[in-house]
Amino acid sequence: MGSIYLIRHGQASFGAADYDVLSPTGVRQAEVLGAHLAQLGLHMDRSISGTLRRQQHTATTTMSQLGDAGLKVPALELDAAFNEFDADAVIRALLPGLLPEEPGALQVLRDAAQNRAEFQRLFALLISRWLSGEYDQPGLQSWQGFVEQVQEGFSRLLEKAERGQNIALFTSGGTITALLHLVTGVAPTKAFELNWQIVNTSLSCLKFRGTQVSLASFNSHVHLQLLRAPELITFR
Repeated sequence: MGSIYLIRHGQASFGAADYDVLSPTGVRQAEVLGAHLAQLGLHMDRSISGTLRRQQHTATTTMSQLGDAGLKVPALELDAAFNEFDADAVIRALLPGLLPEEPGALQVLRDAAQNRAEFQRLFALLISRWLSGEYDQPGLQSWQGFVEQVQEGFSRLLEKAERGQNIALFTSGGTITALLHLVTGVAPTKAFELNWQIVNTSLSCLKFRGTQVSLASFNSHVHLQLLRAPELITFR
């Protein structure tokens, strides 16, 4: 059987003007992951990333550690199907309908970096509305549309995959959530309960034989735990 390693990008710049940039912590997480994979002697036959900068930077930083250890590094393939859903668009579209119930939400979202716990609570409420399909709006990608996007990319990945290959897929939490939903059949709401636990640069492993795919492991971040540096274990 082959293995597909779903790797969430390193910590991005939450609360900054441009979220799609790895923070110094995010860069360090990717370096640690790459060193860990190199120590294991785990070679990758293919390396795939979404087109977001935080995904690509995580991929190049991780894979460079394998190269430094003398392991073969495949060329990075890009596929926008593995990009994250547009969380900002979901917030902008669905927030007005939430304000009657949560009048303080706008202020929290304006200063999200200083209100992380409250931001997460409000974001989870907005995501639950998005998942339901009852609040779909013209111009806003629906949850179902996002799942179809990820499914199309994953089908392309499997079509090119060869027996026994190790494939690294550098992506985002929402994309991993959609894949969990597709592979295991878990309900979207339950899948997003798992989403909130996905650590930056964690690995989830899918095993495949042809088009048959199963989940082998989820959210492993032992490479960070071994350093005994809790500041490296982040979720956004």
